[in-house]
Amino acid sequence: MNDPVVNKIQSHPKYRELRAKRNRLGIFLTVLMLAVYYGYIALIAFDKSFLAQPIGQGVTSLGIPIGMGVIVFTILITGIYVRRANGEFDTLTQDILKDATK
Repeated sequence: MNDPVVNKIQSHPKYRELRAKRNRLGIFLTVLMLAVYYGYIALIAFDKSFLAQPIGQGVTSLGIPIGMGVIVFTILITGIYVRRANGEFDTLTQDILKDATK
């Protein structure tokens, strides 16, 4: 592809900055999510007695709130990514497009 606008965007320093920041954040959040998810799965596989502990006098075990915590954690890191994407990343994108279309 030899489109001059595309070449201008790809050579723009803010484009490289945007890609680097977005990739770093994506990798960081992915590693966090994998650690939390596989940590929970490892608890299920290797320490069932810990997760089976009842909470108070009820029938709910400790595994239920920890599992819900994994779901809440997923929602939180998605929110973090969306906030950065709609703020910092969109601002960089607008700057790049403004400079590239001059």
